[in-house]
Amino acid sequence: MNVKILGTGCPACRSMLNDVTRILAHKGWKAEVEYVQDIERIIAYGVMSTPALVINEKVVMLGHRGSKDIEKMLQNTMDSERTR
Repeated sequence: MNVKILGTGCPACRSMLNDVTRILAHKGWKAEVEYVQDIERIIAYGVMSTPALVINEKVVMLGHRGSKDIEKMLQNTMDSERTR
């Protein structure tokens, strides 16, 4: 799984990054995590506000909605990857 947090360094962006890394570590899930701060790369995803959560190159969340929603998105991806 490839996870990107698109953000400009604001507290909400850093909070999303911290939540993602904490959840992955707690669950023992393997993923490449990248924090993308380059505006041109962020805009290339069609994102105009941050933070944004990108899983396997698909934008799945805009705005930091809390760790429960992030965990749900990660879990859904893990479940779908297991069934392939």
